[in-house]
Amino acid sequence: MKLAPAMVGVAFLLALLTWLLLNGLNLNSDRYDRQTQALSDFTRFERGISREVLTSRAGLSRNYDGLVAMVDAYDAALVRLREAAGTDKEQLAAIDVLSARATRQEELIEQFKSKNALLRNSFTYFSLFSARLSSSDDRPLVADVSALSAAMLQLTLDTSDVTAGELQSRLDHLARLQIASQDNELLHAAVAHGQLLHDLLPDVDAILKALVAEANNREQDAVHALIVKRQISARVAARKNRLLQYVTSLMLLGALVYFGLLLRARAKALRRRAAFEHVIANISMRFIDSHRDALRSHVESALEELAGFIGADRAYFAWSAAATDNVYRWGREGVRFDATWPSRALDLAQRFDDREEAIIYIPKVWPSHPDDLANLLDEAGIRGWLCIKTQSGREHAAILGFDAVRAPALSKWAEFALFRTAFDAIRNAVGRVVLEQEKERLQASLQQARRMETIGTFASGIAHNFNNIVGAILGYVEMADNGIKSGSRSAASLAEIRRAGERARELVGQILTFGRRSQGRQERICIGTLVAETEALLAASLPAHVRLVVSQRAENITVSGEPAQLQQVILNLCNNAAQAMEEPGVIDLQIAERDIMHPLSIGRTELRRGRFAVISVSDPGPGMDEATLEQVFEPFFTTRSEGNGLGLATVREIVEQHGGAVVVQSTLGAGTRFDIWLPCGSPDEPISVQLAPSLALRGAGETVLVLEADRKRLLRNEEILAALGYEPVGFSRLDDAEAACRAARTRFDVALVCHVPGGSSLDLAYLLHDAAPGLPIILASPSVHHFAAPLLATAGVTELVHHPLMSAELAAALSRCLTASAAGKRAKRIASAG
Repeated sequence: MKLAPAMVGVAFLLALLTWLLLNGLNLNSDRYDRQTQALSDFTRFERGISREVLTSRAGLSRNYDGLVAMVDAYDAALVRLREAAGTDKEQLAAIDVLSARATRQEELIEQFKSKNALLRNSFTYFSLFSARLSSSDDRPLVADVSALSAAMLQLTLDTSDVTAGELQSRLDHLARLQIASQDNELLHAAVAHGQLLHDLLPDVDAILKALVAEANNREQDAVHALIVKRQISARVAARKNRLLQYVTSLMLLGALVYFGLLLRARAKALRRRAAFEHVIANISMRFIDSHRDALRSHVESALEELAGFIGADRAYFAWSAAATDNVYRWGREGVRFDATWPSRALDLAQRFDDREEAIIYIPKVWPSHPDDLANLLDEAGIRGWLCIKTQSGREHAAILGFDAVRAPALSKWAEFALFRTAFDAIRNAVGRVVLEQEKERLQASLQQARRMETIGTFASGIAHNFNNIVGAILGYVEMADNGIKSGSRSAASLAEIRRAGERARELVGQILTFGRRSQGRQERICIGTLVAETEALLAASLPAHVRLVVSQRAENITVSGEPAQLQQVILNLCNNAAQAMEEPGVIDLQIAERDIMHPLSIGRTELRRGRFAVISVSDPGPGMDEATLEQVFEPFFTTRSEGNGLGLATVREIVEQHGGAVVVQSTLGAGTRFDIWLPCGSPDEPISVQLAPSLALRGAGETVLVLEADRKRLLRNEEILAALGYEPVGFSRLDDAEAACRAARTRFDVALVCHVPGGSSLDLAYLLHDAAPGLPIILASPSVHHFAAPLLATAGVTELVHHPLMSAELAAALSRCLTASAAGKRAKRIASAG
């Protein structure tokens, strides 16, 4: 029953083809008719072009519109002739010859148009100037002009060399004439146009002769002969066409049977594809519902199902984006994996040229030459390979591979796009797990950052209040020390109290530095200079059994940052290293420059591409275990009873604020190494770090205005200034200080404005500066990091010191202010004298 419709269809097709055979076909007759008509038009338009050219030469045509229209029709006829010829090479060759002749004619026509237009223009002007000269009173000139006009007329009729020579002699004669000034310009213009006509007339006639010579029918006859030849051949072929049609119909019938078989095979392939898509759908559903812990088993199960479709002995998925455990494998029983093969396959896939959809299919491995990449597959024992890799432009490389190891080759499979779908499903599932892990890591980092922010805010608040207490202790120590005999037990006790207070102030500074998130003043810093100055500071502070050695230097490495903070990083690391060394040893400090070509993860920081300065500090101390390494950067975590746990936490905060990263390597019994990565600047403009001198200089009786709201603190501050050699004049009210400044503007050498609790000491400095604009002002504040430089300059503040006051810091600030003020006064005196 199933064969009956097919037999009916075949019988109908056979009857249709037989009818076509009896009716026949009239092949190519229309094309040859179009060729003949186009050739006839071509010849007709060519004759029309010759007519238009002669008309223009005779001056009977005022423009070239007719000639241009005729040339366009001429070209159109040639185009139609070429289109009708189709792909007949012989006809096309003859038409090319005809086209070349047409091109030469059109070039001559263009030359004729330009020169004939110039010729007509020159004729007009020559006639005009000749007519004006003929009316001149100079009879010899009139005779010469008439002779020139006659010679010109003769040249228009005869352009031979004799006629042209006679005209040239007339022109030369007129060019040498000396005539009255009123006719001189007309004569020269007539001679110029006559010379132009002398040159143009022969050229125009030569073009006309060339056009006439080109106008022949040899090429048209050749093309027409070919058209006739093809018509005869077509008629002969038409007689054979009926038999060929019948034979073709039988072949078509066979083709129908063949395609029917192909259709049946295609139906089987579609059923196989549907089964494959069903497998992929099941895999995707498992991935959607699976937990992260069950991902590996699901991926291995998916690899097994996919490998069964192409007869692979083993399958694997490898991804370079995952940090650990980034390879998933499946193999038949008894088939083992090389320890390095999936990773090698990941690298090998990137070396193959990107093909359509980035799929590499080698059903049977045949190495062709020693440099062939297939040799690497052959060496790995692979006989067939299918690899779906990440398309170009993706960030991370990943592959889905299938190997034939025992089988001679992989099964033929045409639907590789489905494997791309399976690859994407597995890649998305693995990527989702990686993203979940990254999310957990970021959440932990966020919680840690919030905790650190809370600790920093809390510590900063305590530190500000504690700083006032420490300042008061140190201030009273300074006053008490003035009345104690040097070398006594009381002096020694006060020295111990001072050292303890200074350690407390240092701890407060570290807490404030750790809690402060704002960026300081950025400068261009030469790392070599920074390390050299830090080395000088450490030479006096390191224990006697510890020696600092800079074993490797890199010159001209510059970074952008705050010098004091970066110096604090090196000091903290070296002091930590020294405190960890119980036995004599050497702290090794190295400076290197590294180029990062790809983003690099260091610690908890992702470094971008670029150049980095790496400062390494190594010590041969006892080292740290894994548990200590995990908490080494935690604030207030320390393994020493006398430590405060803020040194390394501050180091990491400062480095990360400068766009860098810090990493630590340590082994128990083998020492510790810290690497500080800082982004480099341009090496063209290195700027060395210059720190302010800390030498406390005594005064020479200079008068200091002290503005302090608290009477007790005012008396203590006056005692400190008197001990430093200055004459203090204290005020607790701003109005009294302003009145004193206005009453005697030269009375005070410098002013000291102290911190006002709950108020703005900067406002006091601004008002005092308004009363005494030339008076240098020192501002005392618990924190010197919160003031912007433009605001300080507007308020006349030249120095900042900590409040409560320290003798050494205050003495250095006073010395700098007085030195700068004296230099400014000298410059003014020199300018006024000049």
